[in-house]
Amino acid sequence: MRTVKVVVEKHEEGFVAYPLGLRGVVVGQGDTFEEALADVKSAIKFHLETFGPEALDESDSAQEAFIAEAQVA
Repeated sequence: MRTVKVVVEKHEEGFVAYPLGLRGVVVGQGDTFEEALADVKSAIKFHLETFGPEALDESDSAQEAFIAEAQVA
């Protein structure tokens, strides 16, 4: 069992979730936070079954993820 950090974004149309530290594109979506999280978990499992454990980027050692805003000209 591995733990993968997942970013979940709330948009007007619903929620989008994507994992950190995984090679390739994996995205989940749903009308609720829980649906998006369940969808991305399923996508991660499928991705790892398809591409193997090499798809995990062991060099990505993010301990936490933060959201910040920056104003640019």
